[in-house]
Amino acid sequence: MRYTESKERSAELLRLALAHMGRHDAAFNPMTFAVWYEYATGINARLTRALEECLSTEPRLGDATIARLYSDHVSAIDELAMQRASGELERVMSGIADSAARTGDKAGEFGAQLGGLTRALQTGEASVLEPMISRAVAGTADMQTSAQALQHQIIAGRLEIERLQSDLSRARDEALIDPLTRILNRKAFDQRMQAMLDHAPEAGRSHCLVMLDIDRFKTVNDTYGHVMGDRILQVVAEALRDSVIDPAHCVARYGGEEFAILLPQCTLDTALAVAEASRERVMGTKVRDRRSRDVVLVVTISAGVSAMQPGDDAPSLIARADGALYAAKQAGRNRVNCA
Repeated sequence: MRYTESKERSAELLRLALAHMGRHDAAFNPMTFAVWYEYATGINARLTRALEECLSTEPRLGDATIARLYSDHVSAIDELAMQRASGELERVMSGIADSAARTGDKAGEFGAQLGGLTRALQTGEASVLEPMISRAVAGTADMQTSAQALQHQIIAGRLEIERLQSDLSRARDEALIDPLTRILNRKAFDQRMQAMLDHAPEAGRSHCLVMLDIDRFKTVNDTYGHVMGDRILQVVAEALRDSVIDPAHCVARYGGEEFAILLPQCTLDTALAVAEASRERVMGTKVRDRRSRDVVLVVTISAGVSAMQPGDDAPSLIARADGALYAAKQAGRNRVNCA
């Protein structure tokens, strides 16, 4: 699911999107709305960057620009899109190869013509010289036409390849994002974990892991329903993401109500500080009744922290962090524990 905002939040985003639309020249249609809605939510970093680049040269965005932004950065991309983009990329490369082969054949023919003309000039055979010159002139024109066609094919192919590479990059990115919380999913976590462990930490540093779990989440679901549960997952994910300052560190949804923070090239003290900042930020989140605005729920999390030790692999590092998390739960929840 791409859009997971609550009714209240989506109403606020609707007002923001319409305000943006009113300041530009593009028509008021669903495509234009989708572009500005995603810009307002901040869920699409690629769109945000591209749109702001457009604004630097085009203060009032028109239909063509909005259509391009929608096509390049909003329209859904899935596994079939990846396969289609790969097929189109193969087709473009095949077309360039065919054009290059044709140009090579023309070059061979032209070379043979020039060789014959050279021999005729050396022997002084006037009877054959004139037709050979005519053929060489015609060959020059053919060669020029073929070379121009190849040049155009290469230019068009380069532009098409850039577009396809962007599509493939978007598809890969989407495949690594949890659709509900918009943070990294379990697949991305596994990849980042392995990449972290593949590089030895620098002197005085380590690779650290924080495992976090929402306290009494089943009770929340049972009492307030799964819609509220989903909203809490989103709020916690946002709080965790805001707690991580270092761009080398990343937040992932590990599974269910469990989250993880990977901290490569880190100290244990820093990892503990990040975990504690995350706990405090989540604890500051209060769920209110829509009508009365009374606080009905205060969300808390527990966390376990581990630092890589000699001989560690992914399962052992995760197991120690999970063990520390379990100990934090047993000690009363809403706390950070270190393995």
